Amino acid sequence: MLGYRVSTMRSEQPFSQRLTGYLQNVDYRAAFEPAEREALFRLRYRCYRREETIKANLEERFSDAYDEMDNCWLFGIYLDDQLVSSIRFHVISPSAKRGPAYDVFPDIIPRMIDNGLTVIDPTRLVVERRMTELYPELPYVTIRAAFMAAEYYEAEYMLATVRREHQAFYMRYFGFEKLCDPRPYPSLLKPISLLAANMPEKRDQVVDRFPIFHSSFTERRMLFESSPLHRFLRQDDHERRFEDKTRRVSA
Repeated sequence: MLGYRVSTMRSEQPFSQRLTGYLQNVDYRAAFEPAEREALFRLRYRCYRREETIKANLEERFSDAYDEMDNCWLFGIYLDDQLVSSIRFHVISPSAKRGPAYDVFPDIIPRMIDNGLTVIDPTRLVVERRMTELYPELPYVTIRAAFMAAEYYEAEYMLATVRREHQAFYMRYFGFEKLCDPRPYPSLLKPISLLAANMPEKRDQVVDRFPIFHSSFTERRMLFESSPLHRFLRQDDHERRFEDKTRRVSA
């Protein structure tokens, strides 16, 4: 289990300050061990069933083949050592093209990747219901893991594959733009739309508005240099980008 403590006490402070305070008591943990992953899959199931977006199953767990991909990160977010939320994201790039959005939106994402771009594709963002009521800021704390990944992997875009009723949240607070209307999505009962945010353009705006989304180089290394495979993927992308720049200069 890999993670680090980075959270806060609730108070009457302004919203952005309360968010930042969470980083005193929250652990972001990348899940590699079977028991850790199983806990995330069961949390997912409870949350998705509550919103009736998946069918019930006897195992009471929700997972799919995308969880097993080499470019997939599974994160659990722990408050005082209690699992309170989770998020999954794929680092989709010319070095590792597959991911949920790549398959569901074949008319959009493959063109981005073929143009040499890297995108972060977050999915399966869930928050324990009781904790949502106690700490309504937890979705922001959870999204932060994908935001850090976008910076670590130097991604040009971060995606949001969400239901229609959730579009306004991402567009208002994070500057996402809608790329397509909702369409069927694997294993879900409700259609999903695709939004994207240009990270070089939007990052500073988001950090200025919500300082919690700031992260240090050391913090990102502690999270994302834990797996040799992911480190090699990142190195491959750096080499590819260097070669692309060299070719452009030569031309």
